[in-house]
Amino acid sequence: MSQDNRTNSTNRPQMGRGPGMGRGPGGPGGPMRMTGEKAKNFKGTTRRFLAETSHYRWKLAAVAVFSVLSCVATIIGPWIMGEAIDIVGEGAGALLNTGTYMDYGRLFNTLAMLLGVYIFSSVFSYLQTYVVSAVSSGISYEMRGKISAKINRLPLAYFDKVSHGDVLSRVTNDVDTINQSLNQSLPQILTSVANVTGFFVAMLLISPLVTLIAIAAMFLAPFFAAQVIKRSQKLFKNQQEYLGKVNGHVEESFSGHMIIKSFAAEESIISSYNELNHKLYDNAWKSNFLSGLMQPVMGLIGNLAYVAVCIAGGFQVLSGKMTVGSMVSFTQYMRNFTQPVAQLAQISNVLQSTAAAAERVFEFLEEAEEADESGKSQLSENIKGEVVFENVNFGYDPETPVINNFYVKIKPGQTVAIVGPTGAGKTTIVKLLMRFYELNSGSIYIDGTNISEVDRNSVRDAFGMVLQDTWLFSGSVKDNIRFSAENATDEDVINAAKAANIHRYIKTLPGGYDYVIDEESGNISQGQKQLLTIARAFLSKPKILILDEATASVDTRTEILIQKAMDKLMEGKTSFVIAHRLSTIRDADLILVMKNGDIVEQGSHVELLEKQGFYAELYNSQFEQVS
Repeated sequence: MSQDNRTNSTNRPQMGRGPGMGRGPGGPGGPMRMTGEKAKNFKGTTRRFLAETSHYRWKLAAVAVFSVLSCVATIIGPWIMGEAIDIVGEGAGALLNTGTYMDYGRLFNTLAMLLGVYIFSSVFSYLQTYVVSAVSSGISYEMRGKISAKINRLPLAYFDKVSHGDVLSRVTNDVDTINQSLNQSLPQILTSVANVTGFFVAMLLISPLVTLIAIAAMFLAPFFAAQVIKRSQKLFKNQQEYLGKVNGHVEESFSGHMIIKSFAAEESIISSYNELNHKLYDNAWKSNFLSGLMQPVMGLIGNLAYVAVCIAGGFQVLSGKMTVGSMVSFTQYMRNFTQPVAQLAQISNVLQSTAAAAERVFEFLEEAEEADESGKSQLSENIKGEVVFENVNFGYDPETPVINNFYVKIKPGQTVAIVGPTGAGKTTIVKLLMRFYELNSGSIYIDGTNISEVDRNSVRDAFGMVLQDTWLFSGSVKDNIRFSAENATDEDVINAAKAANIHRYIKTLPGGYDYVIDEESGNISQGQKQLLTIARAFLSKPKILILDEATASVDTRTEILIQKAMDKLMEGKTSFVIAHRLSTIRDADLILVMKNGDIVEQGSHVELLEKQGFYAELYNSQFEQVS
C-alpha cells in the first residue's frame, strides 16, 4: 500500500489526514472543536486514573512507606533537638549552682542521634523521589503510547472535525501536565499528609493546650483555600482551552507559512494569534495570581499562629509546665506544621489542572474508533480490478447528501477520470472507495465482493495512491520509498525508483539512497517529491490506483517525467484519476462528469465533447481562460 495517509502502519510517522484528500464539513479550516477542557467529573476522572495506573500500586505503596519513614525521622528530629537544649540548660544551671560541668557524653550522643535521624530521613526521601520519577515517567510513556495507537484507530472523520493542534496539545501539554504533577505533587501530598499528622501528634504530646491555641489561630486556612480553588478552577480550565487553541493556530500558520506570505496576510494571522494569546495570557496570569496568593496568605496565618503560640508557650514555661527545650521543639513543629498545610492548599490547585488534563486525555481515548474488523475475511490477493458503485448515497451530514444514488461499473484495467467543479464530490468518491467513510446506503464492489463485508485494511492494501499534496517524512530517501512495503529489499527500492524515473536524481544526492530528507521536505524540489511518491506506489505493487493531479505545481520538463512515470505505473491497472486540468485525461477510457453529487455525464473524451453538454462547457472554459 502506498497512499500517503496509510493508516495500518504503527511504526512510522503518522498523519491525521491524508494530504490532498480535501475536507469534510467542519474541517481544519473551520471552527475548532475543543473537548474536555474542564474536569467536569473530578472524582470520576480520579477513579479512572487510579484504575488506569493500578499496575503501579505496589510502587506507589513503596513511595507512601518511604514518605512515612522520612517524615517520622523529620518529626523525631525537633524532639531530640529539644532534649539537647535541655541538656545544655541543665549543664548551665549545674555550673552556676554547684560548679560541676555538663554531661558532654550525653550531649554528644544526643547530637549524634540527631545527625543519624536526619541522614535516615534524607535516604528515604531520595528513595521516594527515585521511585516517583520512575512511576511518573512510566505513566506518561504509556499514555503517549495509547494516544499514538488511538490516532491510528480513529476514523478520518475525526480529523476532519478536530484541529491538529488540539490533538498535539493532548499528546504534549496534557500528558506533560500529568507527568509534572505526579513527579512533583505526589511526593508533596504524601509528605505533607504524613508531616501534618505527625507534627500534630507531637505537639499534642508536648502541650495539648498550646496545640489547641495554635490550631484555633490557623482555622482560617481551609476557608481561604476553598475560596481560592473556587475562583481559580474556571481560570485553569480556560487556560488549558486557549493553550490548545494557540497551539493549533501556530501549527496551522506554520504549515501554511508560504501561503500566508504569498497573500501578505501576516497582519491578519498575527491579529488572530494575538487575540488568542491575549486570552491565554489573561486567564493564565489570573489563575497563577490566585494560586500564588496561597503561599503568602498561608504564611501570614502561620505567623499569627506563631505569635499566639509564643505567648501561650511562654506562660507555660514560666509556670513550669513546659521546659525551654520543649518550647523550642514545639515552635519548630509549629513552623513545620503550617508549611505542609500551605503545600496541600497549593497542590489542590495543581490537582484541578491535572484533572482537567487527564480528562482531556481520557476523552480522546474514548472517541469512537473504526470498528475492529480483524475477524472479517480478507479481500482476494488476485484482484482483477472490476469496481462497481451501486446506488451509493452519502453525506458528511446525513441531512446534507453529497453523493446521490451513484451508480457506475468499471471494467478491470480501465482508466477512469473523475471531473467536475469544486464540491461536486470527486474526492468523496475516493474516500468512500477506500472506506475512510462508510456509506449511508448502497454498496461498493471490488471483483464482486462488497467491500463493507471484508477487513478495511485489506481493502486499503489493494490501492496505491499518488496525491497532488505529497507527503514525505523526515528520514532517508530509501526509507521514504520503502514506507509502502517495509520488507522490500534495497534492490526492490532501486527498481521502483528506476521505474519512477527518479533513480538518476537520487544518485546525485550526497549519500544517494541514504540521503536524509528534512522534516519539511524542504531540501528536495516538489517534482522530486512527487516522483518519490510514485516510486513508493511502484514498490507496493497496487492492484488499483488513485491518482490526484500530480503535475499541477512543477515545471514542464519535470511534468513530462512525472507523466511518463504515472503512465508506466497505470499500465494494466484499474486507475481512478481525479482531474483538475481536463487536458490531461483525454486518453481516459471512461470520464465521469460529476455535479452536485450526481454523475451527469459519462463517456470518452470525444463522446463527451460531441454531446456539447456540461463536460464540453468545462473543457472549453479552461481553454478560454488560457487564451
